[in-house]
Amino acid sequence: MTANDLSPAEARVLGVLVEKQRSVPDAYPLTLNALVSGCNQKTSRDPVMSLTDAEVQEALDALKHRSLVIETSGGRVMRYAHNVERALAIPAQSAAILAALLLRGPQTVGELRINTDRMHRFADISAVEGFLHELAARPQGALVAELPRAAGTREVRWMQLLSGPAPRTAAVTVPLANEADEASVAASVATLQQEVAALRDELAALRSEVQAWRRER
Repeated sequence: MTANDLSPAEARVLGVLVEKQRSVPDAYPLTLNALVSGCNQKTSRDPVMSLTDAEVQEALDALKHRSLVIETSGGRVMRYAHNVERALAIPAQSAAILAALLLRGPQTVGELRINTDRMHRFADISAVEGFLHELAARPQGALVAELPRAAGTREVRWMQLLSGPAPRTAAVTVPLANEADEASVAASVATLQQEVAALRDELAALRSEVQAWRRER
């Protein structure tokens, strides 16, 4: 098993651990009960899931085998922490981006900046883009990928690759609706200009013929 074939439950558990480390540090590392609650939140999750204690524990065991989760003792219950930054050799900023993608699915750069705010406050969108491109160009293997831009949208979305590979379709640039309209108008204008030029040539030829006929008379 690798870090790029996580099940939906494993991806959700990992995302929750990274998120809660930053958003509720006083309760971190998390107990099993806290993890289950975090996985099954109705907000800030896409899709909404309903995992049982047993399913979350199974996901934790699988993540521990991948060195992505660490089990800690203390108190009366076991607690769990993520090991994403060390296991994947990525900075905290990249871990925050991955967590947002794991918890909410594919997003635009602007959406990622908003949704990572509680985990890491990026200075601007270009900062988010920089870390996304680093994650996509990792020598050890890409952890994110840029999705093809959907028709009628201005921005591309990014997806995480921890749960599997990106679609095989390469990213393409799809003209926006207004761009398509402008291209159509430009083509029509060019056609009209050609027709006008042709009519002018015909008119000039007719004038020459009329002048020649007059001279002959």
